[in-house]
Amino acid sequence: MFGLIGHLTSLDHAQAVARDLGYPEYADQGIDFWCSAPPQIVDTIKVTSATGQQIEGKYVESCFLPEMLASRRIKAATRKIINAMAHAQKHGIDITALGGFSSIIFENFNLSQIQQVRNVTLEFERFTTGNTHTAYIICQQVKAASAMLGINLSDATVAVCGATGDIGSAVCRWLNARTDIKDLLLVARNQERLQNLQSELGRGTPMDLETALPKADIVVWVASMPKGVTVDPTTLKRPCLMIDGGYPKNLDQQFSFEGVHVLKGGIVEHSLDIDWKIMSIVNMDVPARQLFACFAEAMLLEFEKWYTNFSWGRNQITLEKMDMIGQASVKHGFRPLLDLNRQPLAAKAS
Repeated sequence: MFGLIGHLTSLDHAQAVARDLGYPEYADQGIDFWCSAPPQIVDTIKVTSATGQQIEGKYVESCFLPEMLASRRIKAATRKIINAMAHAQKHGIDITALGGFSSIIFENFNLSQIQQVRNVTLEFERFTTGNTHTAYIICQQVKAASAMLGINLSDATVAVCGATGDIGSAVCRWLNARTDIKDLLLVARNQERLQNLQSELGRGTPMDLETALPKADIVVWVASMPKGVTVDPTTLKRPCLMIDGGYPKNLDQQFSFEGVHVLKGGIVEHSLDIDWKIMSIVNMDVPARQLFACFAEAMLLEFEKWYTNFSWGRNQITLEKMDMIGQASVKHGFRPLLDLNRQPLAAKAS
């Protein structure tokens, strides 16, 4: 059995979803209540592969909200993730994906040092961040969507925002090894990690976001920003492809400028309907078919019986593992989302 640990995008979103899922005691509560709310299994999932194989899983709502980071409730945030992992393991789930901020919090706060959660000894091999499949899907989106827009990669400048993160560094490795892009711009906060990445790649120009955006034909957003960013669309190239792989999204999905195209990054479409309800409450356009690639990684590991933490640790994603999970993804009927939003861009306020 596979598991998915997720969270919602905001307090308002969480209150609305709680009401829809039949948890009225959660629906009108503020952030302090959500800081103490325990994890819940709120969905049972059935997935059929393109091969005909069927698997079952559970969705674990961690009750983490991004506001917990913004309001410096760090201890509550870390406790949410560890408790959700213990909850999944206690229910006998073989492999569980840490979605959204779950994996980021786990890595950034070294939660691997916390192995005992009450009466549960965490077995970390039961968990995966799902980042390898996410990186693979984003790279396929870069390749396919740029061709759709007439952007020739050999002439293109690509900016990766969040370049030193687990997914960002993997995307940079793939761009460096598997394409002939003209220029690679590396955007991240940690200058030491930026220099290390540049040395590893043997190319790439570290640059701040404001300087990088006007130069980029393609922008890959994989930074962790709870409140998103402000972008002045008038400074962007035309055409400009923006692949937003964050959750919550770094960019608002409303648009207002011709020639700027935003694609929901790290999203896959399955070839068959999935029996679940959870994707309808995280605003997927086709909730029976579309899902986060990190969640799909747990499904793929279950299909293949690869019960291991396939994606784990910072900057450990290799091209070989991306190829491996990519082949499994195609085999079982997943494909990258390529629905380009061709309406105008209005960036989320910071």
